[in-house]
Amino acid sequence: MKSLSLSSLILSFGLALCSLASAEPFTSADANAGKALVAKNCVSCHAESFGGDGSGIYTRESRKVKTSKGLVAQVRSCNTMIGLKWFEDEELNVAKYLNQTYYKFTE
Repeated sequence: MKSLSLSSLILSFGLALCSLASAEPFTSADANAGKALVAKNCVSCHAESFGGDGSGIYTRESRKVKTSKGLVAQVRSCNTMIGLKWFEDEELNVAKYLNQTYYKFTE
């Protein structure tokens, strides 16, 4: 009887860990801070490349980003390529803003 309770506890713990592992990687980030960073650092470059307000980069049919983890990776790549020197929390803030506004990934 006691081992059954322990087994149930271990199973519950394992399921909880799996749930956390599949959650979006920027759950606790600040989308408002991300919006400010995008406005300051991203819009002009994206507008130059894609026209209009630059949002075409996020909504185009052939977009590269397909998952929330891919979104974080792309934000990191841009950060590195243009030398913004954002900290990880700033990258996650941007990813959360972009996800809420354009991508709508749930995991």
